[in-house]
Amino acid sequence: MGNQVCNGAMMQCSFGVAPSTLTVLPVNRVMVSNMPAANIMDNVAFVNILPFGMCNSLANPAVASATSAAMGVLTPMPCTPVTPAPWAPGSPQVLIANMPALNNSSKLMCAYGGVIQITMPGQMQTQVP
Repeated sequence: MGNQVCNGAMMQCSFGVAPSTLTVLPVNRVMVSNMPAANIMDNVAFVNILPFGMCNSLANPAVASATSAAMGVLTPMPCTPVTPAPWAPGSPQVLIANMPALNNSSKLMCAYGGVIQITMPGQMQTQVP
C-alpha cells in the first residue's frame, strides 16, 4: 500500500536538477492530514507541477538550442514541464472527485522525456491501495 499524496508533496524529475513541490488546489473538497488530497488529474504544468530548476533533456527545445550553440556541450536550460497525460497508475479503488487517488508510487511523464516521481507524499498517515 502506498501513501496518499497531498498538497506540499515533494517531486523529482529524472532530467531536472532540483526537487519541486506539488500544488493541489482545494477544488475536490477532500482533505488528508488537513491538506487537499491529490488525484491523477493534478498534472497541470505551472499550476500543479512547478519547474524543477534546470532541465538536462535534449528533447527540450531550449536545451537542444543551447547545446547546439555551445558546439555540442550539454547546456542545461530552465525547466518548463509539459505534462499532457495524467499520473499513472494512481489508486483506482479510491476515488477523489470521481478520479483515482494519487499515491506515492505513481509516475508522470513529461513530453521532453522526463519521468516525474513522488519523493515525499506530503503526509505519512493515510494509505491507499
